[in-house]
Amino acid sequence: MRSFELMTTLGCHLCDDAAQILVVTMNEDLHEVELVDIAYDDQLMERYATRIPVLRDTGNGRELDWPFDRQALETFLNTCGD
Repeated sequence: MRSFELMTTLGCHLCDDAAQILVVTMNEDLHEVELVDIAYDDQLMERYATRIPVLRDTGNGRELDWPFDRQALETFLNTCGD
């Protein structure tokens, strides 16, 4: 199973939109996504504060920045395997 982190924070409507795209696109048998609230980590805030939502593949570190749609997510999933 491939693991991902969605960099997000409370009240981010774009993050909500991204999460919905993940729900309808990713296969729960193949993909695991953890929501990471960047507000609790200074390093994450510094890196992602102006970029969220960002989907990060924990296996290889590749990132998919917003804005993305289902097609962009599918391409990311198919091209960033370990």
